[in-house]
Amino acid sequence: MARPSQARPSQARPSLEIADILDRHGDAYRETHRGTLSLDQMKVVSAIRACRTAVMGGHVMRCDDCSHAVIAYNSCRNRHCPKCQGEAARAWLAQRQSELLPIAYYHLVFTLPAPVAAIAFQNKAVVYDILFKAASQTLATIAADPRHLGAKLGLTAVLHTWGSAMTHHPHVHIIATGGGLSLDGTRWVPCKPGFFLPVRVLSRLFRRLFLDKLRQAHAAGALAFFHALAHLADQSAFDAHLAPLRRSEWVVYAKRPFGGPEAVLAYLSRYTHRVAISNNRLLTMDHRGITFRWKDYRARDKTAGTDWIKTMTLDPDEFIRRFLLHVLPSGFHRIRHTGFLASPNRSNTIARIREMIGSGKDESGKVEPGRTTPAAAQAAPRSEDTGDDQLRDDPEPHPPCPCCGGRMRIIERFGRGASPKTPSTRWPTAAVRIDTS
Repeated sequence: MARPSQARPSQARPSLEIADILDRHGDAYRETHRGTLSLDQMKVVSAIRACRTAVMGGHVMRCDDCSHAVIAYNSCRNRHCPKCQGEAARAWLAQRQSELLPIAYYHLVFTLPAPVAAIAFQNKAVVYDILFKAASQTLATIAADPRHLGAKLGLTAVLHTWGSAMTHHPHVHIIATGGGLSLDGTRWVPCKPGFFLPVRVLSRLFRRLFLDKLRQAHAAGALAFFHALAHLADQSAFDAHLAPLRRSEWVVYAKRPFGGPEAVLAYLSRYTHRVAISNNRLLTMDHRGITFRWKDYRARDKTAGTDWIKTMTLDPDEFIRRFLLHVLPSGFHRIRHTGFLASPNRSNTIARIREMIGSGKDESGKVEPGRTTPAAAQAAPRSEDTGDDQLRDDPEPHPPCPCCGGRMRIIERFGRGASPKTPSTRWPTAAVRIDTS
């Protein structure tokens, strides 16, 4: 399937895409791994290969001023496609923007240890769900304890299953409000400036809750085991496998509080709708394999400058294998809200909290650290790319003409697999899709 050239010179198409890799090597990979690929994985491969090509249909746009015309092919809208998450992210962020409070927000990461990650890979829906629940319940339990906060938090959790090199590394990023509603719901209880909740306490409760829930799932027959893990189907073997994990330290990472609601939105715009690797990280595809950029976080604190940003080359089979490791089960929600953000009457709850917080000022009249004014909380998120994994899409449905800047107007729509009826003499030499990955 040919990959047409770029329609908009102001934003060049990446020289290499996931779709190009799947076009060249996808058929061979599918044949080699026949019988082992899931239906969800095969659907992802087909969707990405068809995305913004004639297979998907599209429309024709022509400039009202200079008559320049282009073909814009439709997106596949698959959540694993690097090109199709920008619009979904913007719509999602617009909703979150109205829910932001003039308070400090904290970022926490709950990570599964490797022995559990292996079980998670064979039981994605069950174990990832347990990961969400254990992490959220941990925060809710500790926050509700009067010795710590004595309040109900608002949480937004996002599942990531990959490391920078696309290895299987399941973890949940959680954005937590720096305070919460008092347990009787009558007042706002702020966190101490610069301090959220004790990380060691969170880590140990998370470990216990997760392992208890995992054991319950095993006892209920909800887990399946294959190949090297087949022996874990036996309850005693499973308990023995988990025993060392009950004594080890689990990683719960709490970052500094965000600098205000705008920083929260900037972060969410990079994290909520990510896929395992963006097209912008791909470098070359040649006889050696697929080369891409990755970040060696273990070397970050030991290396000066940007030397911890490295390149890696994988053969096509291994590259595609790693990419498909992160295909989620159909219908699985990877963004979840808990606490007062899960309320069906959320908008009214947030409005009431805003009234409780008031202007966000202390008795001296100064804005407290980590807070912004209510006006700042309504500021629009930045639209620029702030990281090499940022997912972007067209900023408007009818982009300006790349020749004269005039208004591009849709003059024809055509269905899947069809060709436009407008005479081909209207097109530039290379009729192209609009591609903003």
